[in-house]
Amino acid sequence: MTPLSVVIITKNEEKNIGNCIDALRGIADEIVVLDSFSTDKTEQICRKKGARFEQHAFDGHIQQKNRAKELASNEWVLSLDADEKPDFTLLENIKSLKENGFPENISGYSMNRLNFYCNKPIKSCGWYPDTKLRLWKKNCGVWNGVNPHDRFELYEGFSSLHLAGDILHNTYPTHADMVRQSDKFALIAAAQFSGKPLLWLIFKMLFSPLFKYTKNYLIKQGFLDGNTGFQICRYQAIEVFKKYRLAIALKYS
Repeated sequence: MTPLSVVIITKNEEKNIGNCIDALRGIADEIVVLDSFSTDKTEQICRKKGARFEQHAFDGHIQQKNRAKELASNEWVLSLDADEKPDFTLLENIKSLKENGFPENISGYSMNRLNFYCNKPIKSCGWYPDTKLRLWKKNCGVWNGVNPHDRFELYEGFSSLHLAGDILHNTYPTHADMVRQSDKFALIAAAQFSGKPLLWLIFKMLFSPLFKYTKNYLIKQGFLDGNTGFQICRYQAIEVFKKYRLAIALKYS
């Protein structure tokens, strides 16, 4: 049987990390949690449930996830966030790969992520299938992207397949969580864009929010989820506006 490491980054995730670890019992030979000095009960929960617990100061999602990757002891790694867990289908497919052996010519597996808002699964608003490459050989790729929107990329010459099943993502348990996360992500992204030319930032601030809203509410059929879809698409657009507005402020601060 092929051993599998699961890596998770955390910061004050006492509400989520226990469920995440429990859901991995059938597939994880090692669970590594890289924590950013939580002040809640995250550490106690992780240690009690048998996870290997490490800490490092947070300096970006991409940077922290690359550190977590290097902490894995096994060749094959599954990367999850603390508020995520595999559904039954995904668990069974990963088990099958572990038991029967991973194909030698495949270095990674993508899977869909099903996001939840106020405990409701959302398949509109551009939220699904939200495909992620989360199961891969440790030394065949690296985390890239623009913080906070990281993505794992295999190096050139390595191939991937898609695995059936969903990552269940407890994205926003409440509306207030969505507002807080929107503000947080806008600030992180603003730091990445503050070096861009002023006219580019102004153009993006004025037109990108409208494009985002129109795309997700109309083309991605957010309207099918009624007021929930409206609220999600609205805050997606607000986050985009704040991102560029804050970038301009940071540029001249």
